[in-house]
Order: sequence, then C-alpha cells, then structure tokens
Amino acid sequence: MKLRLLCVGRVSEAYLRAGVEDFSARVRRYLPLEVLEIKEEKAGGRRPDVARIRDREGERLLAKVGENAQVVVLDEGGRAMTSEKLAGFLEEHMLGGTAELVFILGGAYGLCDEVKRRANLVLSLSQMTFTHQMARLFLLEQLYRGLTIVRNEPYHNR
Repeated sequence: MKLRLLCVGRVSEAYLRAGVEDFSARVRRYLPLEVLEIKEEKAGGRRPDVARIRDREGERLLAKVGENAQVVVLDEGGRAMTSEKLAGFLEEHMLGGTAELVFILGGAYGLCDEVKRRANLVLSLSQMTFTHQMARLFLLEQLYRGLTIVRNEPYHNR
C-alpha cells in the first residue's frame, strides 16, 4: 500500500519542517509515502472570500486524487480515533489490498464540502484547533505510531 499526503501550502517554520521530514522518513521505513503540496489560494483584501478560497484549493486537491484511492480527510468535525484505532485502520487497509490511501489536509480556511464528500473517512486529530502546518506534523507522527503498533514495536508505550 502507498500513502499519499495532499496538503495545502508549505511548512514555513523550520522546527515544523524538521519534524515533518523526520516523521516522513520514519513512515517510509514501513510504507511508500508521497507528500504533495498544493498552492495556497491568496486571501486578497481585508475580507477574504473563504468559500472561494476553499473551493479553488479543493479543485486542486481533488485533481490529485486517483479514482480508486481511499481518501481520509482531516477535519476538526471528523471522527476521533485513538492511536490504536488508527493502527487498526491502517492494518485493515494494508491487509485488505488497498493500493493507495490518501490523506488530505486543508489550508488555513479548511476544506470545501466537495472534498469532504469525496472522503471515505473524515478524521479529526483533536477537538482543539491546530494550524494546518502543525496538523501535518501530528498526522505524520500518528501514522508512524500506528505503523509501529501494527508491527508491535516499542515506540507506543502501552
């Protein structure tokens, strides 16, 4: 199975970039991982048209999703999972023959409804709000943690 992360925008902070690179490399020890960054839509002006921004970013994201891909969208209103449940989800797809599992992270204004409708799962990392850059790091850490749980390796302390 191949993992793909589709993300709006780049990681601008050096400390977050270092963490993203570290956990991306860790995930790649278990599964192929591709991270694609989609250009952020410019807000323009004092009152940005949030719906337009989401729609345009959503079009670019959906253009990168394969027809047969299983899609997980990150959204604060999504389903909460423990790390163990995420591990079970990953294992189910690994054993079930899923060719490509795509995780989509929106930008500063979130994701449009069309992207959410494409999802096979809408997942929440937390009830708290994080920047989209932090969410990328947290997702990668949880993917790594989940893969170590699947392999019964000692990273996860339970």
